[in-house]
Amino acid sequence: MRDGRILLVEDSENDIELTLAALAKHVANDVDVARDGAEALDYLYWRGAFAGRAGAAPVLVMLDLKMPKVDGLEVLRTIKADPALRRIPVVMLTSSREQRDLAESYEHGVNAYVVKPVEFEKFTNAVRQPGLFWMLLNEPPPQ
Repeated sequence: MRDGRILLVEDSENDIELTLAALAKHVANDVDVARDGAEALDYLYWRGAFAGRAGAAPVLVMLDLKMPKVDGLEVLRTIKADPALRRIPVVMLTSSREQRDLAESYEHGVNAYVVKPVEFEKFTNAVRQPGLFWMLLNEPPPQ
């Protein structure tokens, strides 16, 4: 088990609840939630409401694509362009099956692209599997 926090960036309250429940069953890591891309950037750069937060950068970012204020692609671009953040694995967790979204996500360095199913059991499996992979199986790069 990798130590560290997971950052979930999601604007749907329902999807937040389902994702947290799916991760809690299988991953011991704490999960912080940002409800849009602007909040995610504030979290990653310790500013705004997160200026005083304790701890290091997250060990995994689970990122929705279509969000208000700042979309997931812009958050992804920012993470992967920053030498201090670019090694953090980013899993795009989205309802979009558009080829353009998929291609742009990989072009900008996403580590995995998961389409959120509508059915509850399939949704929890889709969230659980990348969480388990990145937190239990994957060997991260050296610090």
